[in-house]
Amino acid sequence: MIKPQYVLSYNNTKRHANWVGWTLNPAWIGTAARQDDFRPDNTLPAGWYQVKPSDYTNSGFDRGHLCPSADRDIDIPTNSSTFLMTNMIPQAPNNNRNTWADLETYCRTLVAQGNECYIYAGTYGQGGTGSNGSANTVAAGKVNIPAQTWKIIVVLSQGNDDLKRVNSSTRVIAVDMPNTQTINTDWRSYRTTVRNLESKTGYNFLSRVPQEIQNIIENAQDTL
Repeated sequence: MIKPQYVLSYNNTKRHANWVGWTLNPAWIGTAARQDDFRPDNTLPAGWYQVKPSDYTNSGFDRGHLCPSADRDIDIPTNSSTFLMTNMIPQAPNNNRNTWADLETYCRTLVAQGNECYIYAGTYGQGGTGSNGSANTVAAGKVNIPAQTWKIIVVLSQGNDDLKRVNSSTRVIAVDMPNTQTINTDWRSYRTTVRNLESKTGYNFLSRVPQEIQNIIENAQDTL
């Protein structure tokens, strides 16, 4: 699904996104208020179940953003776009509000330092632990609870011709976090490699980058 603010791959069996991708740079960051207008995505194909905000009520899991609200606050319509339920996953509160949120903030810090980020975020597996204990689904079985949440961040200095500027020294941050309440608060403890995430998810990331560069940056684990 291609939206003006981000793109996503939606899974009608799991009833949440496989992944969401977006660019983060100063053009997207402003002072618009957080809209909190969670709502079904009526652009899903006819006949597909449209997840409702109330499907998460009393489940013990947050309506967790993949593309964050604060990454899209240049204006009200842009911020509102992040509250479509196709951008949400059932996320353990301690994952969503602490570890995941700290990494989101770190990405915005990188942008404030003169960088831009290409970001993909998604999930795999089934079964998490929320504030009410462990579960596999919410909404009476309608929505899968993922076991893991992952994110890949390609960090570039702000500029043009971004694809051409990706090289063997480009910083790539990859994380793989458990969707549980006992998650470590330090996102750095969950750093991994892109290749490891490819093996876990079956996806081919950074596929437009020349293969010889992929072989280097996808096998390197961030240490900064």
